[in-house]
Amino acid sequence: MAKRSFQAATWTPTATGDNTAMANTTYMAIESGASTQGLNVIEIYIGGQATASSVNIMQFARTTTVGTTPTALAAPNGDGPLNGLTQALPTVAVTYVAASTGPLRSTSTTAARLNLSLNVFGGIVRWVAAPGEEWGIIGTTSGLSGSTLSAFTGGSVGLIGAHIVYEPL
Repeated sequence: MAKRSFQAATWTPTATGDNTAMANTTYMAIESGASTQGLNVIEIYIGGQATASSVNIMQFARTTTVGTTPTALAAPNGDGPLNGLTQALPTVAVTYVAASTGPLRSTSTTAARLNLSLNVFGGIVRWVAAPGEEWGIIGTTSGLSGSTLSAFTGGSVGLIGAHIVYEPL
């Protein structure tokens, strides 16, 4: 399959506690589109766009509850193939930044999290998985079927832009 980039050009995360529905346009969510679909996340990039020093405590984490009725992405956000020769996917991953009820980040101490904190006054963070160590999302089972890039409580928040590169399996 071909790699894809889910990107949100500019947004301000909101510091949200675990197991709390996230407010629209304060997160990036990615989910499997079907019970048999797998996704491998291979890169996450966050670039600071704030005009003053501000520390965002960002996490890429599993969700215990996925968003209800996700809203389709609208420009300037997007999700598309990196290679222009990519064929249409039989099952499309679900990527969104808004839903009628936002996703809930897992409270489990055994659920995976990536800590991606940065100073958003021009700071950047880029996580790239080593081969065989990609972040896996699979099926529609709660806890494994979705993940979010969002701000955790503490610190302050400022404007960012981000992308998530993934590969449908």
